[in-house]
Amino acid sequence: MSLPLINLTPAGPSAQRRAVLARRVRLLVAATITYNVVEAVVAITAGAVASSTALIGFGLDSVIEVSSAAAVAWQFAGRDPESREKVALRVIAVSFFALAAYVTVESVRALVGGAEAQHSSVGMILAALSLAVMPGLSYAQRRAGRELGSRSAVADSKQTLLCTYLSAVLLVGLALNSLFGWSWADPVAALVIAAVAVKEGREAWRGDACCAPTTGLVAPSGEDCADGCCTPGSAR
Repeated sequence: MSLPLINLTPAGPSAQRRAVLARRVRLLVAATITYNVVEAVVAITAGAVASSTALIGFGLDSVIEVSSAAAVAWQFAGRDPESREKVALRVIAVSFFALAAYVTVESVRALVGGAEAQHSSVGMILAALSLAVMPGLSYAQRRAGRELGSRSAVADSKQTLLCTYLSAVLLVGLALNSLFGWSWADPVAALVIAAVAVKEGREAWRGDACCAPTTGLVAPSGEDCADGCCTPGSAR
């Protein structure tokens, strides 16, 4: 008589692998914080000099990126990281809404007769540099977060990826203004940044960054996610 077949499902990363992934996430978070602090200072300063709402908004987004990464660092510093996740996501969401409100008001003021944005070589170089740096940081953290099954790590990687998109929008707006004198391109680019900030704020408030269960950092084997957060042990 043959024995019944037993389906064995993977239990996720081993304890040793989880320790490696957690350490990798912390290192990536530290790198993200460092880069965004520099980015924020440069962008806000250059934006103030050039009267660029889009550039200032980009700098403020970098501040939020720092807050997001710091929230993940704070969460993983606790004994029960999952218990801190909701608070961290709410803080990030409120920051995004504040950014969207500020950028929208300033953009409307610029469109109806405010000061025209000037050419900013520093801003264009910064946007191009962010386009080169941010995708790699985002991919590395998202890959580690998915394998670990960490919703907050995946959420923070999405914030970093958002910076890539905003860099492209900023670069286009600054280039159009510099090359063709289209002063309206700067506040319009800023409004795009505000719209994306609202979207990301709503997702952070709802906790939509990943479908990992709220009862633990590791999702059950076989669980799939509509938004791309994959099962622990898989790093697609």
